Amino acid sequence: MGGPSSFNAHPYTDAVMTIAPLAISTLAIVLIAVGAVFAVFLVLGFVAIRARDRSQAGTWEEAVRSADAAFAQAAATDRGWHRESMEAAARIALEEHRPGWRYRDLHLVLVDDRPGIEEDRAQFMAVGDDGDEAAVVLARVGDRWSAERVD
Repeated sequence: MGGPSSFNAHPYTDAVMTIAPLAISTLAIVLIAVGAVFAVFLVLGFVAIRARDRSQAGTWEEAVRSADAAFAQAAATDRGWHRESMEAAARIALEEHRPGWRYRDLHLVLVDDRPGIEEDRAQFMAVGDDGDEAAVVLARVGDRWSAERVD
């Protein structure tokens, strides 16, 4: 009874069939390709952000030093340049435009002291714990400061 020719295995249980490559649908291939492209863009984005942060590291310090010097000059020549009241106005503007957003630092980065007081401007940069930034431009209205815009 039975040699190899008399053994008829079921086609789905044949050993040759079990090592055949898996059939992948076209949709699965497209989804894998899209996922791979997305992953590449994500990694390249992180690399670009880190490179930008490294290149701008010195410019932040320079902008803050320059703004501090301009602030000192403006405060010496004109009344109304009170840093505490300016920071309070910037904090209020941040709370109104980005409620609940927590920031780590608030830097004065630009002082624009023009003749008179109606065109005076100051810009603060708020930096969050996650590196997110918000620029607050203050304008002088009479003897107080108010937010002109928050970016």
